[in-house]
Amino acid sequence: MVVETKDLAPGVRLLTLNRPPANAINRELGRALYDECTAAAQDKAVRAVIVTGAGRFFCGGLDLRELVGDRAPLGQLASARSDGVFALWALPKPTVAMINGHAIAGGGVIALACDFRITCQGSHKMGLNEVSIGLGFPTGAFEIARLALGSHAVRRVLLEAKLYDVESARELGMVDEVVEPNALETRSLELAARLAAHGQLAYAHTKKTMQRRASDRISAVSQENSLALAEIVRSEETKQLLQAQLAAVTKK
Repeated sequence: MVVETKDLAPGVRLLTLNRPPANAINRELGRALYDECTAAAQDKAVRAVIVTGAGRFFCGGLDLRELVGDRAPLGQLASARSDGVFALWALPKPTVAMINGHAIAGGGVIALACDFRITCQGSHKMGLNEVSIGLGFPTGAFEIARLALGSHAVRRVLLEAKLYDVESARELGMVDEVVEPNALETRSLELAARLAAHGQLAYAHTKKTMQRRASDRISAVSQENSLALAEIVRSEETKQLLQAQLAAVTKK
């Protein structure tokens, strides 16, 4: 399964993205994430969710091969209620991103879709580098990033399109805490368990209130905006940038 589930403690469910080598987002992973988030939302025994990745990646972003082959659906990341990242963001329960490795582009959006984000010291990178490889930013992904980072940081993160080390990511608000590697799971579980003890109805209502304006803007995504994103992906400039990125990734 590309999204594995495990109950770590009473009321705390772990979702592990497991699509080697980079846990890249394709239709299968997006659908599995949607299904597991929906199941967690409906399961009264689940009071908090932790999201992590298998291997050295949290998530490497969109599967560029699939994006190049059939661009439209993947290009609308988090911009529909049927999307897995949107379902994670809107999940009416506490969510914690346990960032165990690289969280890049769409992977960074998955992390930002969680209520809290914890990572460990290490050489892994975080960033929203879509612009650097010629991709526009979907409305849903943008609203998630803006709500998580604020207008000043989101301007820098999106337009610089850099990959940041963990301390820089913390300074920008991409992560809330940086811990020792051997403490990552313990600290993430500790936080999730503490959040799980809150009043669930109150937590869900407060979270929905915080997200309301962003959610309304996502729901109002226009056909014109969707067409503009598709046009960017079809452009010769973006084709060249994506091919260069694919070649660079293949060499690693």
